[in-house]
Amino acid sequence: MADAYGDVQNRYPAHRRVDGKEPARPWAMYLADASGRFRFLGFDLDAKTPDAAAAAARDAEVIAGLLTDAGIQHVVCESGPSHGRHVWAALSERVDADTIATLAHFLRNECPTLDIVPLTNPQTGCLRPPGAPHRHGGRSTVLRGDLGTLTAPTTTAAQVRGLVEALAKLSNGAEPAGRIDPKRPIPVDEHGRLYLPGPRRELTAGSAAALREDAASGDASAVLWRILVGAAAARWRHADVAALVDEAPGLEHVRTERDRLQRRPRGRGGAAHVLRRQWDKAVRFVATTDRQVGDDPTFDARADAIAAHVRHIQARADAAAGRWAHRGGPADRRVLDVLCMLALKALSASLEADTRRLALLAGIGRETARTALLRLAADGWIEQARAADGPHAAHWTIDPQSVIPSPASTSRSQADPRPAGAGSAERFILLTALTERTADAAHDLFTLGPGIGFHAGNIYARTTSEPQPVDAIAHSAGCTVDQVRPTLDRLTRAGVLVHNRDGWRRRSVDYRRAAAIQVDVDGRLQERAARYAVERELWAWWQAEETWMRAPRRTSPNRRPGRGQLALYPDDGTHAYGPHPRRPDGRLDWRAARREVEHERNGVARRPWNSIDRASSADARDSLDLQTA
Repeated sequence: MADAYGDVQNRYPAHRRVDGKEPARPWAMYLADASGRFRFLGFDLDAKTPDAAAAAARDAEVIAGLLTDAGIQHVVCESGPSHGRHVWAALSERVDADTIATLAHFLRNECPTLDIVPLTNPQTGCLRPPGAPHRHGGRSTVLRGDLGTLTAPTTTAAQVRGLVEALAKLSNGAEPAGRIDPKRPIPVDEHGRLYLPGPRRELTAGSAAALREDAASGDASAVLWRILVGAAAARWRHADVAALVDEAPGLEHVRTERDRLQRRPRGRGGAAHVLRRQWDKAVRFVATTDRQVGDDPTFDARADAIAAHVRHIQARADAAAGRWAHRGGPADRRVLDVLCMLALKALSASLEADTRRLALLAGIGRETARTALLRLAADGWIEQARAADGPHAAHWTIDPQSVIPSPASTSRSQADPRPAGAGSAERFILLTALTERTADAAHDLFTLGPGIGFHAGNIYARTTSEPQPVDAIAHSAGCTVDQVRPTLDRLTRAGVLVHNRDGWRRRSVDYRRAAAIQVDVDGRLQERAARYAVERELWAWWQAEETWMRAPRRTSPNRRPGRGQLALYPDDGTHAYGPHPRRPDGRLDWRAARREVEHERNGVARRPWNSIDRASSADARDSLDLQTA
């Protein structure tokens, strides 16, 4: 349409059937029919700058190559004077909107210049066809392909689903690497054993089968390894596995060792030593190794359900202009993003999330994280599913209205089967994006004064190495242009962004730490992480002591195991540090406890050499636990 001055706008307020002369003004055609099923594939590759034009041409070649590999005939056009690209394909069979939207998201992951709006909105999604005028002059010109393939299509729905499946394999890499940061060690439980945070899940089919396998007749150590890796990945604890040692056939390597042609019992101390050593090894392996989907037949459907919900939440948040820019809004958005990221990792909308963990992931303080949770809950974004209970933090759900369907209840017609691997690939794309965004925002520079603030970190996390105009950044951040522009100027003055006529982009070399040093906030998040780690261990120690005090048949104080004296089956109240320090009057000595924990973490604590099982000196040597907390 044209405005009051006669300038043509990129808006199409009316629609009509065209069966005669072609309109003289710019016009576009719907990609889907009235029922919402797609008849055409139209890939719009934007080119608003000279650099973007080159990128659009490259992305058009990528899409054209993928279509060729899938056997889909197509037409490549130059969209107009800005040298953008349109890639067209016509369908002989209608394809459902969900499949096309999935295709769009996968392609966007490979082709950044792709505008996915026409392919994700079956009601109003449209694109200028070949030959249609451009509002700045010129027309959409065919560069390659036969227009006859658009008027007499041959592409089937099965070919489109095959393309989606091929893209799913391309997009479905491993989860973001969980490399161990030596400054942030893997957490330990109340018994001093390593574990991976997250809600406990059922074992995968392979690990469950290994648990039932007769390990004594084969390679018992290999069977044990499969069990422990699966248990660690399912967020089990050491105690969960230890409880199964006496009965599970697959844990034979813990109970016995091979002696020539037979197996002989290890003894309780030896069994404890083997399980502890192999468990910690398995936890470290899972934490540092890229994970694949594996053999869980329900994984793809569950990943599809949680990914669709997270994508919906993120779209709602991006559309809530102004909600995330004032007062607690920037911290709220960080916490919401972290909860979405954790939900994708756990494949569950409900998860246990303590405020310290959220704070460290989001780059904010624990009290800020707590109040952000309350504000998000008050506004209906999340809901507390379960209150904190003893050693367990509160459970929060990102699905307060319970709209996520179970995999079994998700109904799709037999004509529209979900492309294989699409759910896990969508989850991976979202998880990667949220992980990178969270890591970019959680930096010393973007803490509160003298840092430049949470909002600046949120805006920086939505910039790239390619220039973006202010309206694009504002849209991605869920803010207005007026709210974003001053922050962009501040980031530019700090030296972490560069501004030119095409927009704002990141520097070729990350300058955030240099800027943090300049404002004297370098190391702030590291210091906070160290402080929270001590607080966690003190809390776990107190919880263990309270459990011992409340136990109906508690161990005599004189017989309680000290530091480094954990048995295979720790009694209630057993802790890696031993009994909690007490003052002469019997009250708990918090200062002494903190001093012991800090000395242990700094590597200056003294460790007592005491035996566990005095009945057997060999077993006692095996059962000594020298694992630091």
